Amino acid sequence: MSSGEPGQQSPVQGAGVAGQRVTVEVHLGPDDLHEALKRDVLKGLTSEPKALPPKWFYDEEGSRLFDLITRLPEYYQTRAEREILLSRAGEIQALAGCATLVELGSGTSEKTRILLDAMTAGARLRRFVPFDVSEQTLRDAATDISTAYPDLHVHAVVGDFERHLQSLPRDEPKLVAFLGGTIGNLEPRVRKAFLRDLASSMPAGDWLLLGTDLVKDVARMEAAYNDADGVTAEFNRNILRVLNSSLRAGFEPDRFDHVARYDEREGWIEMALRSKVDQSARVEALDLKIGFRSGELLRTETSAKFTRKVVERELAAAGLTLLRWWTDAAGDFALSLSRLD
Repeated sequence: MSSGEPGQQSPVQGAGVAGQRVTVEVHLGPDDLHEALKRDVLKGLTSEPKALPPKWFYDEEGSRLFDLITRLPEYYQTRAEREILLSRAGEIQALAGCATLVELGSGTSEKTRILLDAMTAGARLRRFVPFDVSEQTLRDAATDISTAYPDLHVHAVVGDFERHLQSLPRDEPKLVAFLGGTIGNLEPRVRKAFLRDLASSMPAGDWLLLGTDLVKDVARMEAAYNDADGVTAEFNRNILRVLNSSLRAGFEPDRFDHVARYDEREGWIEMALRSKVDQSARVEALDLKIGFRSGELLRTETSAKFTRKVVERELAAAGLTLLRWWTDAAGDFALSLSRLD
């Protein structure tokens, strides 16, 4: 069975060190991702208004640019969440010291090492389950984690958290971590379905550690997506380069302006690309020609901003009880710990 076939599990020796084992379970291969991209782009570019899902930002260049964004002075989210993790990881371990830690949208699992340090020190954690769409990123991260934590079994899952949550382990109590404010990228209807599906994959007694960006001064929220160095603008335009390389499209990214603004009615930052001129581009893989009017927007991301009341209400609707709420010193970001009863 090839590495891209759904459901494959393969043991891998971690970094050549005897006794370290990594298992990779693959539910999404390259062909699956390509077909999903085609479906999303066809639907998004033929909708009114036009929109693309933000998950397609993250090719190699997009990931590099986002890493730069997290280090920018305007982008407070990463620093704020790390501050909370550093101060509260021991408390999280004491409250929800499970044998299994799952991380959704794990990427390189860099911040998660703070949790791993606390949970392995508590001598309860036996298994780490990083879950992401990128097989190579997961394989690399899983080997690194296994090397750093030699007593930990790493069971990586290559999947889409909107489709493959039922593949999460159910054999022992677990803590599911969904960090970075990523849940804010899901629009309310999709977010409701996600939380419901996640709860259905969790036996009673499982825990959820959720990162959410909080409502604050509009100028500060908008500045986080409009940095002075223009890194976020290049990150935004890169989604067009992804379409050019993956779907043989003919977009000219420099003919689009980056736009990011807070929509008070919706409670989210909306990020978009605004066409500078009347123009059209062909997407060869879809046999599609798409036109843009001057000033027309292509929405590329929404990032919801939350209050405690909203988070508690949405968790409760999915059957999760909020037990702890922590923020950074400035009150910019929150980690919430809830349990399925």
